[in-house]
Amino acid sequence: MKKLILSVSLIAAGLSVFAQSPGKGKQKQPKNVIFMVGDGMGVSQIYAGMVANKNTLNLERAHFIGFHKNQSADSFITDSAAGATAFSIGKKAKNGAIGVDADDKPHRTILEIAEDKGLATGLVATCSITHATPGAFIGHQPKRAMTQEIARDFLATDVDVFIGGGRADFNQRKDGANLIDSLKVRGYQIANSIAEVEKVKSGKLAGFLADKEQPRFSKGRGDELSKSSKTALEILKQNKKGFFLVVEGSQIDWGGHANDTDYIVEEMKDFDKVIGEVFDFAAKDGETLVIITADHETGGFSINGGSTETGEVKGAYTTGGHTGVMIPVLAFGPGAEAFSGFYENTAIFDKMMNALKLKR
Repeated sequence: MKKLILSVSLIAAGLSVFAQSPGKGKQKQPKNVIFMVGDGMGVSQIYAGMVANKNTLNLERAHFIGFHKNQSADSFITDSAAGATAFSIGKKAKNGAIGVDADDKPHRTILEIAEDKGLATGLVATCSITHATPGAFIGHQPKRAMTQEIARDFLATDVDVFIGGGRADFNQRKDGANLIDSLKVRGYQIANSIAEVEKVKSGKLAGFLADKEQPRFSKGRGDELSKSSKTALEILKQNKKGFFLVVEGSQIDWGGHANDTDYIVEEMKDFDKVIGEVFDFAAKDGETLVIITADHETGGFSINGGSTETGEVKGAYTTGGHTGVMIPVLAFGPGAEAFSGFYENTAIFDKMMNALKLKR
């Protein structure tokens, strides 16, 4: 009962943000959208990061809060592929599907539509760039496991910047092709370390920070998400028409799957650091809308003890998989008010399209 009361209280407190802040977010039409996904991040993951950080997080600066319902086309419990596809094409998909609807019909993603309209576009992740969430904004495949096919889909679009793991899907392929050579022909600068990524100040960039998946924050990844996001913003902001950028804190989800509270907390704090940096960019820029959410919650994670003084968090879990709970959506900047309320995950696509004045 105490857990239920806590959850209801958090939801009520969150929804009251937009009720108490009627003036915020009512600014001019945004030119840029930054969409931030904390994979596996539910209310408890957010609060765990907050407790561990002495009761504060950057995301508390958000102007408006809503909640999305995230069932997939064929399951009450979504996976990351169907969840991210709902964001990228505005259609419900079957679990495992990337960039296609429930009938496996491909639809252009918001990133592809933005690119076609002359906006700059980018993807940054702490997992393989062909993984389910980043892959859903580029790829159109019936199965998320088709990572080499998703890698080839990168050549069918003109995304300006992408940074993450997954190098092997481009140059260690079953078909013998070297897609990194193909990227070079298309004008991409290739970076194979975070130091090389940071050297790129303009033009097109393909950053490969691992052959497969990047390590967790405490096992060697460090500030790669922050540095990658800063580089992406530096490049994309040069487009006078605007930009669309996706940033994923991928491994909050992996901590949930492992039922590892320390893993969740360190990844949540890393993601929140980048949220703070993005909020600072948006506040200074004045034309950037920032949306923060998750595709689903992972672990059935709850907090049954802790201390905001010491940062201790005691976690409990109901599963090693995903759950079907509603997910918070936090928004900052011009147009943020559109993200308050309750809605399906597919509505996030429509709201972002409207913010950028894009049409299918």
